[in-house]
Amino acid sequence: MSRVTQPELGFQSDVKHDIDSEKDESYHRDVSTPPAPFDAEFEKKTMRKVDLRLLPMLGALYSFALIDRTNLSNVRLNGAGVDLELATGNHYSVTNLVFFIPYILLELPSNLAFRRVGAALWLGSIAFLWGVVMLCMGFVNTWQQLAGLRGLLGILEAGFFPACVYVISCWYTRRELQVRMASFYLTLFSQLPQDSVILIALYRSVFLGSFANILAYGLAQIKVGTMAGWRWIFIVEGLITIVLAVAGYILICDFPDKNKFLTPEQTALIKERVQRDRGDAVHDPLTWAKAGKYALDLKLWAFAILFMCATMPAYAYAYFFPIILRGMGFSVRDSQILSAPPGVTAAISGLIIGRFADRVNKRGPFIVFQACLAIIGLCMTAFSHTTGVRFAGGFLTYAGAQGNIPAILSYQSNNIRGQSKRAFTSALVVGFGGIGGIFASTSYREQDYPNYLIGLWCTLGCQFATIAIIAMTSTWFMYRNNQVRRGVGKPIEGLPGFLYTL
Repeated sequence: MSRVTQPELGFQSDVKHDIDSEKDESYHRDVSTPPAPFDAEFEKKTMRKVDLRLLPMLGALYSFALIDRTNLSNVRLNGAGVDLELATGNHYSVTNLVFFIPYILLELPSNLAFRRVGAALWLGSIAFLWGVVMLCMGFVNTWQQLAGLRGLLGILEAGFFPACVYVISCWYTRRELQVRMASFYLTLFSQLPQDSVILIALYRSVFLGSFANILAYGLAQIKVGTMAGWRWIFIVEGLITIVLAVAGYILICDFPDKNKFLTPEQTALIKERVQRDRGDAVHDPLTWAKAGKYALDLKLWAFAILFMCATMPAYAYAYFFPIILRGMGFSVRDSQILSAPPGVTAAISGLIIGRFADRVNKRGPFIVFQACLAIIGLCMTAFSHTTGVRFAGGFLTYAGAQGNIPAILSYQSNNIRGQSKRAFTSALVVGFGGIGGIFASTSYREQDYPNYLIGLWCTLGCQFATIAIIAMTSTWFMYRNNQVRRGVGKPIEGLPGFLYTL
């Protein structure tokens, strides 16, 4: 028999809960009594069970959330640019950005309601409704109608991604979080025990999304009556989302204290691991008063800006990379097919980097490394006159930008504590991700086609801003960690022994 490994951050499990935490009768342990031992094999089996139940369904739904919100480039290339006048003036950019306005505004209210409603009902319902909206997009006749439905899509998707980030962060310790975030967001569903990586299935999110361009091209070839091929992209992808949403009602699991798929002993293990790691296993409801208090924490705004700087290039390449390829001289078919390989590379790169980041328990250096990859790739695409070099730059840009999304989500999750603060921070950070989408939609202007130099310059600026912010937060985190080690200053996050993850 072996005990659950004590965290390396100096935190002991007998520290009292945060003052904002409320007692949870389902989880109480006499802190004067040594924690019950858990067999290492039992722990491994439990975490495998959690991985298999938690990540695949959320990842499958989020992959189609990404596809549904970013398929306009494919629709435009396959005829809607002419039929709906999307290629005229600023119609394409406006249709893109109207999604993000309600998406940003409704992040926090959605997280306030999320836990009360329950994960399966909340996430399954909004996914079902946005699938219906996608289906309706297949029958629009003007770009204004499409823009209106995009706004409605933003309302529905506002409650999805921050809720996923919140619930995932409540299941895992800080040291094992980035690779889970990567496997949820990026690509590969993987069972990742503490000492090995077992790739179970090529699945989801950016990996699946990278093939959305190929899927869209195939759907656009459907010929039924007088309906244009681009309409089938919306119709079929909407139907797939609806089917996944129905499955979500059954398969999505809730928070650890509300789950129904683990045994009582396994649930106790999950709570004990989280409690030892950061002391916030007890549910702590988010209120508007707490939200106001958390809004004064400057590091949360730094995390939000970092996430905006990561999502800006991610959205820019989702919306414009096939169009940039078209401007390089590739056909419509080849522009969509060639958009897939950079996404696959980004998925594999992000998962590998996430694994190393978890192993060494660092975040900032890996974020800077991936920002540098994006800078190199953007320079290749923006300033080279050789088609092959410009296309190769897309691989590096995709890898850097997409890989930094789960890295930054893990960075913020590692450096806060308390479930209510997690709910607030995930809403704030993902909301700023929507601002990155608006930035991408407006900086890649129609008059700059086919090179979009201004947009590429703006994307470069986001990467330099990322490096600068990481330098500032790392300096502050090191200073505070040293204070804690010397026994001076206030405890970090109100918890003696808690240290920032650099």
